[in-house]
Amino acid sequence: MANKAVFLTAKWEYLVMLNYEVSPSILAPHLPKGTELDLYDGKALVSLVGFLFNDTKVFGLQWPYHTNFEEVNLRFYVKRKEGNKWKRGVAFVSEIVPKHMIAWMANALYNEHYSRMPMKHQAHIENDFLQLNYEWQNKQQWNSLKVKALNRPIPIAKDSAEEFIFEHYWGYNQLNKNTLIEYGVEHPSWDVYPITYYELNADIAGLYGADFVPSLSKEPHSIMLAKGSAVTIRKPSFFKV
Repeated sequence: MANKAVFLTAKWEYLVMLNYEVSPSILAPHLPKGTELDLYDGKALVSLVGFLFNDTKVFGLQWPYHTNFEEVNLRFYVKRKEGNKWKRGVAFVSEIVPKHMIAWMANALYNEHYSRMPMKHQAHIENDFLQLNYEWQNKQQWNSLKVKALNRPIPIAKDSAEEFIFEHYWGYNQLNKNTLIEYGVEHPSWDVYPITYYELNADIAGLYGADFVPSLSKEPHSIMLAKGSAVTIRKPSFFKV
């Protein structure tokens, strides 16, 4: 299939991932029809993700006050068979940004699950360490996701957990009960930083629902920080399912 026209380009930077094992039954209500869960070592994983959108352009144009911003999302991993080939992608439970227009456009064009909340971040280097802190406010409560890592980015190892988490190049969502949305996400393989510390302070039930509380309250399956790169997001395709 030929590549669709470009919808958005940006730089995704400092992607923090807290990855948790969850029961597939919890993800079933969120699974887009026409896809299957993509398992890692037989485990269904969700990732709580914080990262920076920088130098954002929509249809090749920068929108004033909408070029640099934070995003925090909760995503999981799916796959869709096309002919005899599996296409590996992600689907979302929740996506949070600080801009109303960004949330409206993503929801309108991709039927995503965006909401707008006040957000802020800090990123700084101290000695040999890189520290990231993402914060978002829901109903007067500030939530935070923090990591500390060695400032020594290294390539992703083949067949590693990092390769599984980061190298899904499709996005999927449900337009309606009979139509699946698919869009391409393009970027090179990312370097990762060795994590030395993490901290999550979040109202899981208020943000994502009570079903996610047990899974996201325990220790993560893995913790990752990727350097990021320029990305391209393609316009969506629609499939009857």
